[in-house]
Amino acid sequence: MLAVAGIAILSACTQQKAEDVTLQVKTKYGVLEGFEEGGVKKFLGVPFAQAPVGELRWKAPQPVLPWEGVREAKAFGDDPMQPNIFGDMNFRGSGRSEDCLYLNIWTTAKTTADALPVLIYFNGGGLMAGSGSEPRYDGSSIAKEGVIGVTANYREGIFGFFAHPDLTAASDYKGSGNFGFLDQVAAIKWVKENIAAFGGNPDRITIVGESAGSFSVSLLMCSPLSKDLIAGAMLSSGAEVLPYEPTSQTDADAAGAALLKEAGIASLADAMAMNADSLQKILPPKGMASIVLDGYFMKESADAVFEKGEQAKVPLLAGWNSLEGHPSQSLQGQAPTLQNYKNAMKAQFGDMTDEIFTAYGITTDEDVLSQKGLDLASDLFTGFPTWKVCDYHAKTSSQPVYRYHYMHPRPQVSAKMGDKTGALAGGVREKTAEEKKAEAQQPAIAPGAVHSADIEYAMGTLDTNEYYDWQEEDHAISKLFLSYYANFCKTGNPNGDGLPKWTAITKDNLDAAPVMIIDVKSAEASSPEKEKAYRTLEKFYRSKKK
Repeated sequence: MLAVAGIAILSACTQQKAEDVTLQVKTKYGVLEGFEEGGVKKFLGVPFAQAPVGELRWKAPQPVLPWEGVREAKAFGDDPMQPNIFGDMNFRGSGRSEDCLYLNIWTTAKTTADALPVLIYFNGGGLMAGSGSEPRYDGSSIAKEGVIGVTANYREGIFGFFAHPDLTAASDYKGSGNFGFLDQVAAIKWVKENIAAFGGNPDRITIVGESAGSFSVSLLMCSPLSKDLIAGAMLSSGAEVLPYEPTSQTDADAAGAALLKEAGIASLADAMAMNADSLQKILPPKGMASIVLDGYFMKESADAVFEKGEQAKVPLLAGWNSLEGHPSQSLQGQAPTLQNYKNAMKAQFGDMTDEIFTAYGITTDEDVLSQKGLDLASDLFTGFPTWKVCDYHAKTSSQPVYRYHYMHPRPQVSAKMGDKTGALAGGVREKTAEEKKAEAQQPAIAPGAVHSADIEYAMGTLDTNEYYDWQEEDHAISKLFLSYYANFCKTGNPNGDGLPKWTAITKDNLDAAPVMIIDVKSAEASSPEKEKAYRTLEKFYRSKKK
């Protein structure tokens, strides 16, 4: 009886301490006022760091300054500075500026005692483009699954990933070049500090990203600044491990100095004095930035951290899509024959060309445009590094790894879009004359899920994308994928009632690793042959490092 009475008293105390989560939430820095829509409370455009403008350009993010009164959080803040690299990206921010360090929160918590798990999504876009305001990352659907959804901007392009010897010398940590990644750390820390007031559990934060966001998450798992802040990680198409190589601070500084010189900018002071639009025009982003070993965010490569088992010891869910790349990218207009494909790849694979093709089962002309050929092309882009993180983590973390392969192609572009085709960021664009000609001449290829096609399915945001003619099967797959995401955020395990069973990869089943095939008929599978193919590709990459 005493024990029962004690539990009752403890419960009563807990209830007394719990506060209602209303549309006004008191954070560490001040009161925010959001709005409710469709049963979800939304807090948009929440500052998680000071605006990185003026003297704070190319500086590590600084803590938010407290404000007086009630700050409205009813509209997205500015999106990060970026040119129109992916013309089909759809933003909801109020504009583009350096003043972009805002996050967005979607919650269904009623009281702070709900202590809901939290998902933080970092956008893709090659570290050059993208925003947390994009509809495809919207957190409403996952919030309705009992997980607080968060998206967070970070500096991109020249504003987020520029190193220079003068910046390095002036910084407290004697480094530069990783400002965008440091923004991501700052966002996680803000959530850790404040999410309880929104009904969230600060000890149950899962981070996820797609493409550049996925590369980011793999680094955040390894950085001493962030690895102890998270309870789980999800990777979607990409990781900063083999074959990707980090850059030394010395080399990054030299590259930054050379960049200014080539652009005719006499000094760092002159670059600092330029307005953001002029700076971006003269120094446009040039593709995925390499991680800089700045001794602060990263002291050594992610490969080294994973190999030693010093990464975040958390459950991992990771995967990639079936059509991340295509053999035609290497063939460059040549006929898709086995010999042509081998000839195209010899510049990269050298003496291991035949061994790699055999490992992937590409032995006939028909194999080139089959899933076998698509697998090789996809692995060379995002598949292999994502696989390698799973392999590392299963070996060295003692934590479960859940791997998927997403196979379902998007449906046809909606008829109301006219004669358009799908584009890389989930939108559409006009077909080129060459594409129209190819449609009539090119042999049929295996359909598949292109890079980024999984996002709307996994986040339950199909209805935010009007470009495609979504069918019942698309919504069914989305419901499944979203359930896996939500369950993983809640428990570190994607499994749940009514879902196809998903077995974790451990160090004991690596040779026949279980993989969830997500498609119209989703089911777990294993392929020792594919695992051998990945090992063969790893053998090649490691031979190049010697």
